[in-house]
Amino acid sequence: QVQLVESGGGLVEAGGSLRLSCAASGRIFNINVMGWYRQAPGKQRELVATINSGGTTVYTDSVKGRFTISRDNAKNTVFLQMNSLKPEDTAIYYCYCNAYSMAWDLYWGQGTQVTVSS
Repeated sequence: QVQLVESGGGLVEAGGSLRLSCAASGRIFNINVMGWYRQAPGKQRELVATINSGGTTVYTDSVKGRFTISRDNAKNTVFLQMNSLKPEDTAIYYCYCNAYSMAWDLYWGQGTQVTVSS
């Protein structure tokens, strides 16, 4: 099995920055895509950013130019640097990965709260 543990959420004022981290552990033979989703109160979960093993990144339009996703393949860890935060970025942020353990599957973290005050 694969476990994902997130850290780095918290409360920040608008315009501030936070850095999220997510480390995958367990019986892992390979990880393809890693990334972040978020879910705000009363809204559906939405994709924030993804990065594949080759370093190719994808961002949702609302975070382009403000958020940067990166990963450390040797440590099975993905990061999300969030700058110029806005109140509308307030959400629970979930890390995920597409990993090969017993088979290829999607794995999710428990979520970390990000709150941006105006």
